[in-house]
Amino acid sequence: MSVNPYSLTFGKEPKQAISRAAQMIDILENFGEDMPSQQIYMISGVRGCGKTVFMTEVAKNLKEQENFIIVELNSSGALLSDFAAALASEDYLARIFQQASINLSFLGIGLEVKGSVPITNVQVAISKMLESIKKHKKKVMVCIDEVTATEQMKIFACAFQIFIRQDLPLYLLMTGLYENINSLQNEKNLTFLYRAPKIELKPLNIRTIALNYKKTFKINEDVATKMAKLTKGYSFAFQVLGYFTWSHNGDYELALDEYRQYLEDYVYEKIWYELSGKDKQFLYGVASSRNGKTSEIKEILGIANNEYTPYRDRLIKRGILNGNEHGTLTFSLPLFEDYVRSNYIDE
Repeated sequence: MSVNPYSLTFGKEPKQAISRAAQMIDILENFGEDMPSQQIYMISGVRGCGKTVFMTEVAKNLKEQENFIIVELNSSGALLSDFAAALASEDYLARIFQQASINLSFLGIGLEVKGSVPITNVQVAISKMLESIKKHKKKVMVCIDEVTATEQMKIFACAFQIFIRQDLPLYLLMTGLYENINSLQNEKNLTFLYRAPKIELKPLNIRTIALNYKKTFKINEDVATKMAKLTKGYSFAFQVLGYFTWSHNGDYELALDEYRQYLEDYVYEKIWYELSGKDKQFLYGVASSRNGKTSEIKEILGIANNEYTPYRDRLIKRGILNGNEHGTLTFSLPLFEDYVRSNYIDE
């Protein structure tokens, strides 16, 4: 067989990808408006659900439009300074800033403009840079992957709110785990983030995955559907099963051991580590139940309804459990219940 079309690399856009067209169109159309209703979207979901790939795809689409400038920032960096430096490093923009007599030399990110007083505050500098960009009918979209509620992120978010109030052409896409985005929203000065739309990346459509496998491996529909169901629509699992099935010349049954091992080593171990002891205990109760019924889980754990509900809700929001069927919980991630049963230690 030729080059494997599936990828095991987190965040890299694979050759075989299933687009989330509806959510993408929503962002593209909104950001493309002269008077957009939103200038920020937060993309959340469990590890491996495709947040980074989705953001990359949106950015690539906007970059193809001549009026958008895309800036990618490292969430752990000095975001405001890094943003200003990224804008000033673009030759086209640097000329615009010089023509507008924006002297950035004091900040160490631009040439000195003779006869112009150097700007000493990075937020003021960015504001002036964005004003110049607006005059040239351009827009700037910032992408920040895997945000957490760091001090630098809080400062950047506060500044972003000011830039929006100044009617500047700035747009923001952020990805993050549910708990990290929730923590950022709960900051007292950042309540505007609660009004920002959040796109929660749900499982991929099983039928769409099956069609992909059927076409790629030239297998019948029944086999392709069995493969798709093994992934539970989990984006990373779709890639992993496809990758190892390709390595075994299209025989998915030979790939199952590697499929399980890879999910456990590269995703589930990290997810498990980040859970609290109580969360782990709750998941063990779900994994130990025969059918995921609420009454049985509470009986296994020996807890009342007021204890049950907060853990259920949090683990559903984190993308680990599925509560779509009333009174029943199932695992959203393929084979994760087996991992829970094997790794839970009653403390």
